[in-house]
Amino acid sequence: MIRRVLVVLPVLVLAAGCGAGTVAKGDVAAAVAHQVESQVGSRPKVTCPDDLQAKVGATTRCTLTLEGVDGTYGVTAKVTKVDGDQASFDIQVDAQPQG
Repeated sequence: MIRRVLVVLPVLVLAAGCGAGTVAKGDVAAAVAHQVESQVGSRPKVTCPDDLQAKVGATTRCTLTLEGVDGTYGVTAKVTKVDGDQASFDIQVDAQPQG
């Protein structure tokens, strides 16, 4: 079931909240959860420990769990474009659970 989201998904969020030049970790987590939910039909629990710099090429790692799927999966969010106060980023869910 989780394998259905092993594609790179574009996400667009405002790069404000925690100050100019970052996407708040809560906003990253919400965007990841929304995109995964749109792919698999269930909303995962996503945790991102760090904000994401609104700079092309910047990355952050998050984790997700999904009811009915064993394990915790890593997720990479990578900024692909910054336009004013908006940052676009792709997300990719790891193919295998952590640990």
